[in-house]
Amino acid sequence: MDELAPEIEQILEVIYRRYHYDFRAYSRSSLARRFDAACASLGCANVRELQLKLEDDAQFFARLLQFLTVQVSELFRDPGFFLALRTHIVPVLRTYPSLKIWIAGCSTGEEVYSFAILLREEGLLDRTMLYATDINPESLRRAEAGVYSIDRVQSFSENYRAAGGKASLASYYSARYESVVFDRSLRKNAVFADHSLATDSVFAEVQVVSCRNVLIYFNNALQEHALGLMKDALCRRGFLGLGARETLQFSTHASAFNELVSQERWYQRC
Repeated sequence: MDELAPEIEQILEVIYRRYHYDFRAYSRSSLARRFDAACASLGCANVRELQLKLEDDAQFFARLLQFLTVQVSELFRDPGFFLALRTHIVPVLRTYPSLKIWIAGCSTGEEVYSFAILLREEGLLDRTMLYATDINPESLRRAEAGVYSIDRVQSFSENYRAAGGKASLASYYSARYESVVFDRSLRKNAVFADHSLATDSVFAEVQVVSCRNVLIYFNNALQEHALGLMKDALCRRGFLGLGARETLQFSTHASAFNELVSQERWYQRC
């Protein structure tokens, strides 16, 4: 790790200057693992060789980006999170004539469809705008397509039922060969957009921000910056959902929130 650190610092500067993606405040231990995986997969002996290829080939960066961004997700991941949303937050959301929800770091879209299905079942989808953002263009493309491997459906369905699902998950997708395609109507009010929590600003006032399993890859300074963006995006009494391993407990922004469902990492803006 220590021997790799200077090389990592150099390649992060190249990525920032040449491609305008800022990973400089990401966790170094996480980045070291990702660069190791990238070297093994992309046929490079070390990080320096990755850097040399980056300096000459923009298409190579697109391949490397798949390793630097988190693309692990699941429909209704951590079902208790969505059950808490349905039980404690939806009743408040019903009081708004229209809703805006920001799903930050949406990856390949599983969380977007989880929110859309839940909101449809609660009669709120038609008056909701979903902002799904990520820094990875390929992930956003896959998210918007809503196509997933059919061998994931069993775990999707189990999560859906545990999250309080009111129908059969099969009613929301169609099977095609070895894949399932989620109903286009689920994303008719969704906007999929490139947004970086490291470099971009707030773009809308929203009632809900869901940013799960993203902060764990940031260093402390970037965590504080990202939480500040989310706080500024939320309307008064709006809701913030974080990942199971994330918390506001030690953040300078903690005083701006009340714990709503602490076990499921739901907070409410003061």
